[in-house]
Amino acid sequence: MDLLNTLVNKGLRRESPTREAALAVLATSDDDLLDVVAAAGKVRRHWFGRRVKLNYLVNLKSGLCPEDCSYCSQRLGSKAEILKYTWLKPDQASQAAAAGVAGGAKRVCLVASGRGPTDRDVDRVSDTIKAIKEQNEAVEVCACLGLLSDGQAERLREAGADAYNHNLNTSEATYGDITTTHTYADRVDTVNKAHAAGLSACSGLIAGMGESDEDLVDVVFSLRELDPDSVPVNFLIPMEGTPLAKEWHLTPQRCLRILAMTRFVCPDVEVRIAGGREVHLRTMQPLALHLANSIFLGDYLTSEGQAGRADLEMIADAGFEVEGAGEVTLPEHRVADRGGCGSHGEGAGCGSHGEGGGCGSAHEGGSLCGSAPAEKGAGAVPAVAGEPRTDLVAVRRRGAGTDLAPNA
Repeated sequence: MDLLNTLVNKGLRRESPTREAALAVLATSDDDLLDVVAAAGKVRRHWFGRRVKLNYLVNLKSGLCPEDCSYCSQRLGSKAEILKYTWLKPDQASQAAAAGVAGGAKRVCLVASGRGPTDRDVDRVSDTIKAIKEQNEAVEVCACLGLLSDGQAERLREAGADAYNHNLNTSEATYGDITTTHTYADRVDTVNKAHAAGLSACSGLIAGMGESDEDLVDVVFSLRELDPDSVPVNFLIPMEGTPLAKEWHLTPQRCLRILAMTRFVCPDVEVRIAGGREVHLRTMQPLALHLANSIFLGDYLTSEGQAGRADLEMIADAGFEVEGAGEVTLPEHRVADRGGCGSHGEGAGCGSHGEGGGCGSAHEGGSLCGSAPAEKGAGAVPAVAGEPRTDLVAVRRRGAGTDLAPNA
């Protein structure tokens, strides 16, 4: 396929594909799907080999968010029966993080529901970061606290944070359809603040909210311009009690096409399979490892994920290896330049450290901002392909905020 050969060559050179080519990837047939995965896999292996980075979520404060993000189980007015609790103490959060690190996680993501942190909240999270680093100096810590005010990113960096997550989630044109309490520009501003403070920016998307192919391409190209080091790709889990509870549009094949398109547009960034992989990719999860070089281990913010041991077995059985704590995730040129999805050279199409994100969330791992449920359940397999898999959605009842051991 000439299209795929062109996309591979551009990816190996860190050049931007055309929007038409990105749309063509999403429009490929099921007959061509393995060819698409193989082509994008060449780009993934060129920049990241066969390494898979493991990330672990700790939900510092769950539920009762004043924002109205339609996808989120923690949103204002949500009837989802999720765990609700206020801030974990630093030692509690550190213990939760330790479980993930013991399971092989290289990065711990500290998430709190809400529009954004107060200065007191930043103090709390700073103390938590220090507690985690004292226990394990090598672990990366990413904060996801919502919209940042001036100076807050710098304070998190001084406390030892390595990264900040804030997703764009969807295209600018459709953003107002899913959230009204803040704007797309607010999100862009927060990612800019993280960049300016020297934090590694993490910003991604949520697929499956009823968006068009054009919307998906728009948000991924916007992310390329935004220049994050990591791009989490969430697949919406329509959780009961939220406005998008009936939005079941994704198939395993479509999820793979979305991941492939993201890899072609952002060839040398950490592409992370985040929330919803268990629900929507299901038995095709191993194929997705040929496209993404990063996943979340265990549970998400408000929903349960695949067992940590199953994650590790899947990685090994697929012929990949867990990235070690001493290994550098990003390609050398990105580490040296703090670069973006492509080179900053002429014709690379990467753009500057553009605008950034905002809400209090990051829908990362299937749930920042408290949403994206994940897998658990064992109900009967539906007889019709594409039928909603509500049997795979389970609210998290263990780990942070409970007395039960975490899944890691």
